[in-house]
Amino acid sequence: MRQIFTLSLLFSTIRLATPLVLAALGGLYSERSGVINIALEGLLLAGAFTAASVTYYAHSPWVGLGAAMVAGASVAFILALACIRFKADQVVTGTGINILFIGLPAVLSGALFLSSGSTPQIPKENLLPVLARFLPFMPAWKIFTDVSIISLLALVVVFVTRYVLYRTPFGLRLRAVGENPEAADAAGVAVNRMRYVGVMLSGALAGIGGAYLSIGQSSLFTRNMAAGRGFIALAALIFGKWRPVQTMLACLLFGFADAMTIQMQGVAKLPSGEDIPVQFIQMIPYVLTIVVLAGFIGQSRAPKALGTAYQKER
Repeated sequence: MRQIFTLSLLFSTIRLATPLVLAALGGLYSERSGVINIALEGLLLAGAFTAASVTYYAHSPWVGLGAAMVAGASVAFILALACIRFKADQVVTGTGINILFIGLPAVLSGALFLSSGSTPQIPKENLLPVLARFLPFMPAWKIFTDVSIISLLALVVVFVTRYVLYRTPFGLRLRAVGENPEAADAAGVAVNRMRYVGVMLSGALAGIGGAYLSIGQSSLFTRNMAAGRGFIALAALIFGKWRPVQTMLACLLFGFADAMTIQMQGVAKLPSGEDIPVQFIQMIPYVLTIVVLAGFIGQSRAPKALGTAYQKER
């Protein structure tokens, strides 16, 4: 057990939870405004591919990060346009975007890099920085300084989101259009405009999460590298009852489960002394997601107007 529960497990949890936190907070803005965002998986992939491609050509991770935000917001705008302007089914539209971004990055990668499986390797100096670059005088905490600066950004975004939602007029309006759009409209709030903003914020944050996957954790984009994290982030959002801090804690739980799968490989044993098959260990985060959804989805109260298109009365 000592080989599993180590200090590195804690920081591995933080690293693995970072894209989940960003995607889940993005989903929170969208769903608090009343638009279901099933497309978090596709938004992560859009951000990851864009960040890797732009960083490779621009030789700057910050340019890649900005491009990922723009890509995520642009794809989210398509989702918003379909669901808000044309009143398409929100679940079907989000699923369509997810399917699109399973294949589209491979096509674009083949056109740009002559390889449909992955983008080229990005030099280490062009990756998103870790705290070691800013705290070179702390060699004793090297394990801590391996955490990316984006992980700290995710923590800041959690508390900024909490403040914005509960302490600002914008947050009040966003929550109002997700709970009772008719009353919000009567009070002079532009319901559909607020929903556009919520969905596009969702895309921008998920884009950052995708950029972290490709140029933070890794040094390239590989096909379907989100590996279900968008759906896990959505489960964390439901588990956290659409509240920022609780959602972050849920993401840390899923990040811990993911870190455990890495730590247990080659260490966890059956009573017979044989290694537990890797396939069973890798199932842990997904089984946990199913258990959480089965056990808590009925106890979480979603925004009342979630999934309902709004038609302004004339």
